[in-house]
Amino acid sequence: MENKKLRVGIIGCGAIYHHHVDAISADDRLQLVAFADIDDAHLQEAVSLYGGTPYSDYIEMIKKEQLDSVHICTPHYLHEPMAIEAMKLGCDVFCEKPMAITVAGAERMIQVSRETGKKLGICFQNRFRETSQLVMRLIRSGEVGKVLGAKATMTWNRGMDYYRSGPWRGMWATEGGGVLINQSIHTLDLLDQFCGGFSAVNAHVDRYMLQDPYEVEDTAVANFMLKSGGNAVFFATNCYTTSTTPEIAIICENATLTLADELVINYRNGRKNVFTDPKLETKGKVVWGSCHKVAISHFYDSVLSENGEQFPIGPEEGIRSIRLIEGIYNSSKSGTYVNI
Repeated sequence: MENKKLRVGIIGCGAIYHHHVDAISADDRLQLVAFADIDDAHLQEAVSLYGGTPYSDYIEMIKKEQLDSVHICTPHYLHEPMAIEAMKLGCDVFCEKPMAITVAGAERMIQVSRETGKKLGICFQNRFRETSQLVMRLIRSGEVGKVLGAKATMTWNRGMDYYRSGPWRGMWATEGGGVLINQSIHTLDLLDQFCGGFSAVNAHVDRYMLQDPYEVEDTAVANFMLKSGGNAVFFATNCYTTSTTPEIAIICENATLTLADELVINYRNGRKNVFTDPKLETKGKVVWGSCHKVAISHFYDSVLSENGEQFPIGPEEGIRSIRLIEGIYNSSKSGTYVNI
């Protein structure tokens, strides 16, 4: 007897949802049955492109379609309430980053996941790049020695047309921040992973090109203290002429690992290795990467696991970047180091 497919719905039909459609459609364990969005034009476009039933109310969609899981691709401030409601209605949830716009909101999501027993996965797809995985293996194995320090830079471009493209963009109450929580959160997440976590941060955020009425920062600089000793410097801006590939360099006892479009490993003994990620088909902006399919497939491995397999980026992992971002904002306000 053929296994029954999981019934899946997508909430939010903006720019990023195409990646989720591709991943769901490529997985023969899943059936994409419905879309929900309050923007009728976006909703009708999604249905015309991919089929399924349209809903203006995601709760109605979950109930009528008897969904097993939902993917949340909505503006940031909606992630928390929608994920909580979906889990209470019996759905597993795969949520785009950021998990929430506050640590308190992320903690509420974790609590509901525990109470309901429903899976909650957070979309940090760049952790699933083969080069990112290789960096983690080299560090964890001890081959490259202790991490001594690191740097990460992200220089992108986001002009006024970008912020005007959605009423939620650029506002603290709805976006939760600017370049930190929206564009550079993936880079920050990887830096945190590679360094083994941070204990404190001294940071500054500011607006240099973003204009009123928009409120959030377009540039951030931070100095993190590693839990293991040493420091990591971080710089992110949306004020560059174009959007370039973020770069992370990890200084270890035996080698320096530099990750951008490819991974370059320069060993202290003079040996050099270069690794590139395989070409994966993707839609949307190149800077989003091409690992949504990999991440989402792993999420459903955990959902369907009979032996308790866990998705590597559950809510306890997703909250880490929110803690870092809140730490940066708090440090910028206080003008000094704050503990994370």
